[in-house]
Amino acid sequence: MVAPWKAVGFLAMVLGGFGSAWQFQDWRYGQQLAEQARLHAEILNQLTEAAATAQQAEQDKRLALEQRLATSERTHYKELSDAQRDQDRLRDRLATADVRLSVLLDATDVAKGCDVPTTSSAGGVDHATVRARLDPAHAQRIIAITDTGDRGLIALHACQDYINALSRQ
Repeated sequence: MVAPWKAVGFLAMVLGGFGSAWQFQDWRYGQQLAEQARLHAEILNQLTEAAATAQQAEQDKRLALEQRLATSERTHYKELSDAQRDQDRLRDRLATADVRLSVLLDATDVAKGCDVPTTSSAGGVDHATVRARLDPAHAQRIIAITDTGDRGLIALHACQDYINALSRQ
């Protein structure tokens, strides 16, 4: 009967050794897993901070672009309203005959049957040039054409500013 107690004792020592080794491995792997979890959390934190910084930079760039575009839009609106006001003023002055449109004629090319006086008035800005006054209806059409052209140029300038602002970003 002595042999079974020795076997039981040996078995208990082996099981105790296994248990201790298991406990040691559990402790050691637990430390490794905790270190990995800590490193993983640090990496995630760094990635989150980098993403937040990049997002803030993009938001700042977008805000700056929006401010530039708003300034450009205000400038465009002011130019358009100024041109419209000037065109309206000129149209009104033409309608009241306060201003008259005229064209310069080539004094060396006198057309047959066109008797235009060659003298200029004392208040004119052209010295001794031949001018012909335009019919007010034609003058109104010319002003309308230049108004459309001015608006087109202002719109083109605004589009170019917009594209330049976007391409600078």
